[in-house]
Amino acid sequence: MTAVRTTFLNTAADLLDADPRTALVLADISATAFAPAARRHPDRVLNVGIREQLMIGVAGGLALTGLRPIVHSYATFLVDRAYEQIKLDLGHQGVGAVLVSVGASYDGSRSGRTHMSPGDVALLDSLGDGWRVHVPGHPDEVPPLLRAAAGDDDRVYLRLSERRNGDAYPDADRLRVVRRGGAGAPVVVAVGPTLSATLAATRGRDVTVAYTHTPRPFDAAGLRALAGTEVVLVEPYLAGTSAAVAARALADVPHRLLALGVGATDLRRYGDPADHERWHGLDAAGLRRSIDAFLD
Repeated sequence: MTAVRTTFLNTAADLLDADPRTALVLADISATAFAPAARRHPDRVLNVGIREQLMIGVAGGLALTGLRPIVHSYATFLVDRAYEQIKLDLGHQGVGAVLVSVGASYDGSRSGRTHMSPGDVALLDSLGDGWRVHVPGHPDEVPPLLRAAAGDDDRVYLRLSERRNGDAYPDADRLRVVRRGGAGAPVVVAVGPTLSATLAATRGRDVTVAYTHTPRPFDAAGLRALAGTEVVLVEPYLAGTSAAVAARALADVPHRLLALGVGATDLRRYGDPADHERWHGLDAAGLRRSIDAFLD
């Protein structure tokens, strides 16, 4: 089991022990790992079986009683498959939950398209319910994000991935400058686990690289403060997901925008995550080609 997933499991178990308001809803995924917590808290750890839509419905019911449900599965089962229930049982009822996914865009590529979800953040954007979205790029960023999410009543999506950066930046809820270019230099915004590849891809170029693990709400003020004429977005999910919010942030500022991410075309390939990263141009070499072509 990966470090990021283990960190989530341990933090969630600690929250169940410490806060009687915390509940956990599963659809078989990670049920074995949470078995000790389920024995300690049988009334607050619920496994509904392979029924992802029911999982969201149960979470909505728990939230209506005042509990704070954490809901966990692969992204494609948690968001894609249960989209209507997220819309109705959470959004329409006006209640919140913490959705925690694994698998991300292509971590589960060895299992095929059924385990890939590049469009999850775009789907939540379409709801217009003010979802807060966290995309940690390092295991050490996970505990504070999960603890903060468990402590309020908002609708929160925590997107976990096996891909990771070399360093953690727990304070990057807003755009955090990691490498500063000269005055008026292009700004490259890296979201979540794309930062290390972005830094490698822009080495030697006069650009400002900024990082965030919280693309929603998007740090519009931070982008305005950093942006020159050229802006590049690098996101680990569907390319262009944040293009509209970035464009709105810079609506009165002349600029050019390049949005990089996972392509919309189904490649119909298995492979491993590194293969998909390369095929979608999200490895350092692919990012370098795209950024060079845009800036030159």
